[in-house]
This record gives sequence, structure tokens and C-alpha cells, in this order.
Amino acid sequence: MIANRGLGLVAAAATLLAAAPLSAIFQRWTWLVQSAIAVAVVAGVAALLRLVRAPLWGQALGMAAGLLIALTWMFPSGSELAAVLPTPGTFAHFGELVGGSVQDMRSYGVKVPDTDPLLFITVLGVGGVAVVVDLLAVGLRRPALAGLPMLAIYSVPVAVYVESVPPVPFVIGAAGYLWLLVSDNIDRVRRFGRRFTGDGRDVDVWEASPLASAGRRLAVVGVVLAVLAPLAVPGMTGGLLDRLQSGTGDGDGRAGVGGSPGRVDLFAALSGQLNQSEVADLVKVTTNEPNPFYLRFGVADDLRPDGFRVRNPSGRAVTRALPDPTSGVSGVRQDRYRATVETTRDLNMPLMPVYAAPVRTDGLNGNWLYDPNLQIVFSNRENSRGKRYEFDYIRSRYTPELLRGAPSLSPSDAMVQRFTDTPPAGEVDALVEDLIAGRQTDYDRVRAIYDHFSARNGFRYSLSTEGGTSGRDIVDFLTNKAGFCQQYAAAMAWLVRAAGIPARVAFGFTNGSSRDGDTYVLTNRNLHAWTEVYFEGIGWVPFDATPAYGVPGNARSDWAPDTDAPDPVTPSTGATAAPGETDPSAGPAGPEEANRNVDEGVVPTTGAPTEQAPVWPWWVAAAVALLVLLAVPALRRVTLRRRRGAAPAASPVATPAGEASGAGPLVVVEADADSARARAHAAWDELLDTLVDYRVRVDRTETPRATADRLVRESLAKDEPAATAVRLLGRAEERARYARDPLVDGELHPALGTVRHALGVQADRRTRLVAAVLPPSVLLRWRTAVTDTSSRLVTATGRARTRLLRWSPRRLLAGRAAR
Repeated sequence: MIANRGLGLVAAAATLLAAAPLSAIFQRWTWLVQSAIAVAVVAGVAALLRLVRAPLWGQALGMAAGLLIALTWMFPSGSELAAVLPTPGTFAHFGELVGGSVQDMRSYGVKVPDTDPLLFITVLGVGGVAVVVDLLAVGLRRPALAGLPMLAIYSVPVAVYVESVPPVPFVIGAAGYLWLLVSDNIDRVRRFGRRFTGDGRDVDVWEASPLASAGRRLAVVGVVLAVLAPLAVPGMTGGLLDRLQSGTGDGDGRAGVGGSPGRVDLFAALSGQLNQSEVADLVKVTTNEPNPFYLRFGVADDLRPDGFRVRNPSGRAVTRALPDPTSGVSGVRQDRYRATVETTRDLNMPLMPVYAAPVRTDGLNGNWLYDPNLQIVFSNRENSRGKRYEFDYIRSRYTPELLRGAPSLSPSDAMVQRFTDTPPAGEVDALVEDLIAGRQTDYDRVRAIYDHFSARNGFRYSLSTEGGTSGRDIVDFLTNKAGFCQQYAAAMAWLVRAAGIPARVAFGFTNGSSRDGDTYVLTNRNLHAWTEVYFEGIGWVPFDATPAYGVPGNARSDWAPDTDAPDPVTPSTGATAAPGETDPSAGPAGPEEANRNVDEGVVPTTGAPTEQAPVWPWWVAAAVALLVLLAVPALRRVTLRRRRGAAPAASPVATPAGEASGAGPLVVVEADADSARARAHAAWDELLDTLVDYRVRVDRTETPRATADRLVRESLAKDEPAATAVRLLGRAEERARYARDPLVDGELHPALGTVRHALGVQADRRTRLVAAVLPPSVLLRWRTAVTDTSSRLVTATGRARTRLLRWSPRRLLAGRAAR
């Protein structure tokens, strides 16, 4: 019983370790504390029942009752009695928690907060797994099967986590499972009896045997491979957000955004995509709005010392009624439009591009949620790859007078407290105070900051700058005055917040430069970031401070005009833009500025579609490389055949030799015996490879003459020239092996050709094709070489291990004890 109790405690601890991956989906550790309480109750009840020798079914019922009491105590339904013992109201309360957990799963993105429904379903699942693991590992003594319910715990974060679960929790869970297996094995050895070595010495139960040591090493290697193999295999994913995995980007678009909306690093994604040399179509959108604003999919509104971050969104299913943005807003022109969006396979993210303020969607299921505060559509279970959907949206248009009349928010207002916090940055605060000095309204303060990011103040667009939105990064940008949309949007949002006005950064697509009527084709080059400012009674209003010449398909407005636009009275030479329109292909200084943009890697936009590099040369190169790879065995076979046929020619100096029968051509004794033997051996090796290629049996134990006679009987009996040729090759090889004076014939190479032709005629078409393209003789030689190399490595490793074991501390201690 003592052993069973010990194994039961190990089973409980292994269950908690197997639940470690759940830490990837919770913000806090409340779930672990409550799960530990539930597992401890289950393990304690099981130990007491085994102490009184209860049957297995009694143990199962007792553990289930203990888990029910633990859940009742941690999740009471309200009454004092129900806080200790379960009542009918308790089960009704548990049903409500289960239903609430379903809604919370659809409303929250990982990492999720500590809500009672989610905590209840987690503790219930971990406790239930603890009951099953205890029954399997202790009651039925089948610890290996206990890995299945443990795997069920791990499958939960894998199912709800759009990213891959971090490897460390997986290693912890695997260690718990291995601990359970080892403990059961040790208990079985202890029950079996005493262990002895070959010299009669007692062996402690904890001293490893060679087989056990090998098993542990294999287990460790298996866990390591399970963790590292997915990280080492390239090309497992290929969408936009595979390049946007959580974390910082590398500048090449290969890292950045993750699978969960709350873990998306949109700044790293933006930097990586804009710096990519390849152009990939991501979205095709059709709208009946004549001049739409930007298509948006993300918002970063949490400003920390290291920069802007994305909060976890929350909302309701898009299949339900969405909020009406027209209610409660007066003086704002609002028009309703409809758009159709088609995403490509390269757009792989848990966010869906929409225009601001959607009011109705078609084509999206209930797994997609809408956050009315962030105005984004997101999902915790699906991604945007290859979707087609339609939606109605409200486009709001403002006037400077309307925004100027918006009242300032009180410092105690929740919006101010939430969206105006800024980390300490003395240089930024001093600049803001200087910019907004004398400005009376929020709009005037925002416009003063907005107008500061202009070419007149030395700001210019450049993709060659380092990304980042921390205080130090913003100060560097304001000092160097060179950057792209990431720096412009974050810097303006920071400065507006420092002025006491709520601001955030939005992400999406510009209208691009590829337009066909009402349809826009948007690529990774059209990804963009801009600033949104909150005005009391109006809502979030967009301001794009990035220079228009650096943004293909930019959209400017009356309240946020292009501050770098040329004077309409004196347009640049050759300009074709109508008065009042912005020419995105021209910079603030005309052709000179455009040339500077080209030098910096910025391509000014035009009305023509973006030219993409042709793809067919890459396909041709790939096809040629594949053909070359497939041709390697055939080329190797041809090379080897030519090398064997180029053996040194004979120098006959003797009189005709005695084999003067009519069975073959004249054979002479060659002066250079070594050359004759080399020529005979080369011809015989070529014959054997030919037999292998045409799938003719080769017996290495036969003599050359016996092999030749067998070939004549089985394959070449009806072909007299081929029979004579193979007998000639057999006699030459036999004489080269065993005779003092080898025999040579000037027709050895033609004889090989005769035999090869005869075997090819008898073989079927498939055999001939394989012999020509993938010669089996070459493949066999390669396999043999690999096997020999592996054998040598294994032998060398064994010898090295034997030498190292001589200095093993265990062996040295055992030897010292024997003396």
C-alpha cells in the first residue's frame, strides 16, 4: 500500500505538470492554484480509499465525489450550504458556468482573463484527467495509457492557440509523464525482489541498468526532437502572419505578428512587409464608395515604455446585430456603403480587413467577432486566409469647424486616463508644449502636431530606418526626421497623448495603385499605419501624418490635408493633377525630391499598376535543377562506364596463345600483366553492373566462368554473339584472377556492348527506362557506401564510449568498494 500511495502522489504531480501548457492561454496563475487544490483532493481521497482496500470502482466514485466537493467549494452557487456540499442548485450553477465558458471562449483572445466560467471548465478538466490518470497508473497499473488523458490537456491550448504553444510547457508536461513511467518501473523492480550483478554484488533499486539507461536516453532524445524538429523544418507555414509571428521582426518580413489578436506585433509585421523585395497580392476589395478611406484590421492602443502594444480584443459574433455608429452623433455627414473583400492565401492572420464602422456582414461565421471599441473583426479560432465576405459600413466625414467645436475632455474622464498615459520622455514633452502653446481647442492642438511632420520642418520618408516605437525610438525619429509610416503614426500618437488628448495607432491597407473601376488590388506594399484621435461626442478620427508621396493610394481629407502638397498656383512642370487634387507621385520639391526618394529606396506611386517581376524564370530554374538532380545517377553510370572502357590498351608482343578453339576470337599474352588484369577486372565489373541494372541475378560466390555459363543457359542461349561475348568476358576475368599470365582480347569493350544490347532486348520497357534514368547499380553502390559509413561511425562511437566508461565514477566507486 505504501508503494501505491507513493505512485498515486506521482500520478497527481504528473497531471499538474502535464497541465503546464495551459499557462499559454491564461493571463494569471489562478487556474494553477485551483487545479492543484482539485488534484490534491482527488489524490487524497484515492489514498484513503486504497488504505481501506476499496475496490477499483469504489475508488473511481470516491475520487469523482471528492472532485465535486472541491468544485463546490471553489465555485459556490450562493447559499452557505451550497458552499460546502453540492445541492440541486449547485448543478444548475455549474451548468451556467459551462454555458458561460462557451461564450467567454468566443469573446476573449488568448491570453484570457480569470473569469469564473473559464476557470471552472479548466479545473473540471484537470481534475477529471487526474481521476483517469490515477485509475490507469495506480489502479490498473497501466501508466503508459495515462499519457492519453495527459495529451488531452495539451490538446486544449493547441486547439485554441492560433500560434504554436511554447515549447517549455510541453517539455514540463513530458517530464511529468516520464517521471510517472520511471516511478512505476522502479516500483515493479522493488516488488520483483533483489537485483544482483554478475559478480554477486547487490544492486540498489535506484542504480540504473544498461537497458534502463538506454530507455531514458531515448526518451530524452525523443522529447528534444519533438520540440526542436518543428522549429528546424522550413516552410511549414507561408502566410502573411507566418512572417508576422509574435515577437520582433527581422526587417525582412519573416517575423512579427502572431496567431492571437492580443499577441500581434503589428509594428514588426509592417516593417517586415514594407521591406520585402517580393510583391504579393493580399486583398481584393470592391466598394461602391467613390473614394474610400483605408481598409483597417488592427489597433495598437496600449503605450508602454517599449512602445505601442496591442490589447486583447473582446466582442460579439459578427453574425449578430452590430452597433449603429450613427446614433448619438450630430453634425457629422455619414453615408452607408457596401464592400466585398476577397483575401488571398498569403493573408494569414486572426484579423479580418474591414472599413471602419461595419454594421452588417455576410459570409463570416460565428467564430468571427467584432470589437466596437477597436472597430476590428477578429477570431480566436480561424484565420483570414482565402476568405470572401461582404459587409455594409458607415463612412463618416468631418469638417475642421466641427472638430474645432468638440469640447475638451476632463482629466478624470475614463478615455483620458486610458489613452493619454505616456512613459517619461522629457524631449517629447518639451516639444509638445512648444507646439501647442496658444492653441485653444483640441483640434488646433492636434493640427499643430500634425503639421509639424512636414517637409518644411525637415521630415522625409525613408524605409532604411530602424523600426521601434519606444521613447528612445520616438526621440531618435524626431531628431533624425527620417522614417516610414510606423514612426510617423507612433510619433504623432505619442505627441497627441502627451498633449492630453486620447490617441492610438491603426493598421490596415491604403488604396494602393492598382485600381480597376470600383475594385482595388492591395499588396504587401500597401500595408500602412496611421493615427486615430478621439474627440468628445464624435469618436475616433483618422490623421495620416506620413508624407503622401511615400504612401501609394494615400487618402487625405479636409481636416487632415497633405501638408507637403505643392502650391496649386505654381504647379511643377508636367503636372497633370487637377486643382485641389493630390498627386501622390510628386514630392514637396518636385522632380528633385522624387529623385531623392528613389535613392532612398522609395518608389513614388503613379496611376499605373505595379509592375511585378516575372515568375517564370524561377520556375524554369527550379525545373532545370530538378532535372539535373534526377540525372545525377544516370550521369554517374555513364561516367563509370567510360572510365572502365578507357583502360590501358594492350600491347601484344607474344605469339598467339594456346586457346585456339573456334569458340572465340584470338587471345594473346600481353606484355604488361598489370594493365591486362586491370582491363579484365574493369570489363567484368561493368558486366556485373549491367546485370544489376537489368535485374538479372548476380551470385558473388560463383566463379567468372560459372557465371558466364549460367547467363548463357538462362538468358543468352538464343543469342550466339552474346553468348560468345559473355564467355569471353568470363575467361578474361578468370585468367586475370587465377593465372600467372592474364589473357586479353582487343574486343572486350565491344563484347560488353553486345551483352548489354542482348539483355536490353529481353528486358521489358520499364526495366530499360529505370536502367537508363535511375540505374539500380549506382543506387546500390550508394546505399552500400552509406551503410558502410554508418557502421564505421557506430563502431568508432562504441570504442569511444568504452574508453570513456573506464573512467566512469560509478565503475570507479564499485571497484573501490570491491577492494
